[in-house]
Amino acid sequence: MEEVVGKIWDKWLTRQVSADHPAATVNLCDIRSQLLLFYRAMGGVTAKSIEIAEGQKLKVKRTTLQKVAGSHQKFSLAWQDERSVRLPASLAIFADKDLNEALYFWLVALAAKMPIMTHWLQDNQVATIKLMADYPGLKQSYLKLSRAYLAARPEPDTLSPRDRALEKQIQSALKVPGIVNHLPDGKYQPLPVSLWLYPPLTCLASRPDDKGLEQNNPGQRNLPDIKEIEQRKQVDYVDDERKTDGFMAFQAEALETWTEQVNLDRCQNEDDDNDNLDDIAKDLDIITLSRHRKAKAARIRFDLDLPAAENDDLRLGEGIPLPEWNFKQQRLVENSCFIQTMLADDVKPVPLSQKHQLLSREVSQLFLAIGLNRTRRKAQATGDELDLDAWISEQSRPVKDSSKQNYFIDSRDNFRDVNCLILADLSLSTEGHINNEQKVIDVIRDSLIVFSEALNQLNDEFAIYGFSSVRSQHVRYHILKNFNMRYNDHVRGRISRIEPGYYTRMGAAIRQSSKLLLDRGADNKILLLLTDGRPNDLDQYEGRYGLEDTRQAIIEARQAGLVPYCVTIDQKAHDYLPFLFGHNGFAIVNDATQLPKVLPKIYLNLTKN
Repeated sequence: MEEVVGKIWDKWLTRQVSADHPAATVNLCDIRSQLLLFYRAMGGVTAKSIEIAEGQKLKVKRTTLQKVAGSHQKFSLAWQDERSVRLPASLAIFADKDLNEALYFWLVALAAKMPIMTHWLQDNQVATIKLMADYPGLKQSYLKLSRAYLAARPEPDTLSPRDRALEKQIQSALKVPGIVNHLPDGKYQPLPVSLWLYPPLTCLASRPDDKGLEQNNPGQRNLPDIKEIEQRKQVDYVDDERKTDGFMAFQAEALETWTEQVNLDRCQNEDDDNDNLDDIAKDLDIITLSRHRKAKAARIRFDLDLPAAENDDLRLGEGIPLPEWNFKQQRLVENSCFIQTMLADDVKPVPLSQKHQLLSREVSQLFLAIGLNRTRRKAQATGDELDLDAWISEQSRPVKDSSKQNYFIDSRDNFRDVNCLILADLSLSTEGHINNEQKVIDVIRDSLIVFSEALNQLNDEFAIYGFSSVRSQHVRYHILKNFNMRYNDHVRGRISRIEPGYYTRMGAAIRQSSKLLLDRGADNKILLLLTDGRPNDLDQYEGRYGLEDTRQAIIEARQAGLVPYCVTIDQKAHDYLPFLFGHNGFAIVNDATQLPKVLPKIYLNLTKN
């Protein structure tokens, strides 16, 4: 009975203190793709993504009921940094659902107009004025939003004199943007303004000098998504190198305390700890990170996973230095990373399996129409066969043109002047499962073998490379087949033994592949990237840095005359691939198991002309 009464009391109290309108809720995940397109159309930074803003604690004036309910302590504030635009996970401020949706679009427009914030109050007003002046439609939207929002703000007369002046200034800035330059001091922080952006918060991924903090095998297990959009937390960094932290007290009476050891069997899976950590992290407002001891432990765990030299592929040479694009400096920084070319030297020949034979037969039917079949062109001036139809047609004319004697049939073979380099992403995320029987890496193996059979049938010259990375100084570039190798059982053996590697330093792999393609003599040079995710690595390559560098590498390839094209199974690739490859430079395969059949079709479309 007490539990039932408690639930009823909690439900009633929550309803009393909440000002939201649940029936009109709009979730960010439902309109995220539209907001991203709108943000870019408004001139926002194309490399940025849209993610959930984690709730932040504010010290605001609360009523007695709010204190009893424990509400109005955390607020989801809209903000942005150089990596992403952060918006509330859902909005239910207004009773009208259309207004809640319009608020999302308004915040995105503000973010596009105000990429850098120097003064929270003034910058929001200036950006609002500019948006209303440049876009009449947004002006009408803002006027509706501000009127409805002001009605939901507290009445200034109900506040203390100090807080009353603060609230009046905020409401004045909302009614007539640009007239308020500063806010008076108040005992409490003002209620957040949902129509404005806030300064960037101290977040886990935003500290530029954290080169020692590493992720431990990301992508190896599936973490639960929060409405399919990840959240970031505030972080507090501590320095383990200080020797004077803490205080130790010795209690003499502890010497007289005895206890008996009892062996307890705590049955639990190793994965349970990780799942509990995920749940705990969601509940924490601030995550404390060590900058010394934890980072060293992470490095040790990761290094233990590196194969010993005798078990690793053969390294060819000392490494190839390559530049990387620094988007902050807007220039290529020479010798920023090193490509380590690798070759599996201990390979057993693998014949074409029955499964691959069946897939190859299906694909080969597609290539028959464009293979090296002979074509016959009639009514030609020269040829290897007499065209009687053309001769009779010419002789039957009343007036004959003796200067044109096109009486031959010219038979010739089609010639495909194409070189293709397939670049396969072998990062750790390919360890993930597609279904109960197959992993991503399994589908990549099947696709490469079937695609190679198709290219071999066409007599197109091709090469296959795989890549992964461990920071900038170790970008692993695996030779599966170069242009000079014949496609045979040894090549299939290399493809069959590929395994998930580490991270995805995509820009370096694309630059090295472009160099190899540029050395070829064909007129048509295709760089086909096969991947399952976005660029990332342990260092600053995570986030916008990796996207900008990859995009620059693709631009360089296009300027050199190559045709870069991306085939991915990442269902969230619409967020970043248009920025990297353009709207016609990529394909997303919805069903990863169909990749072996889809990949040759994509290639045919790229080379049909």
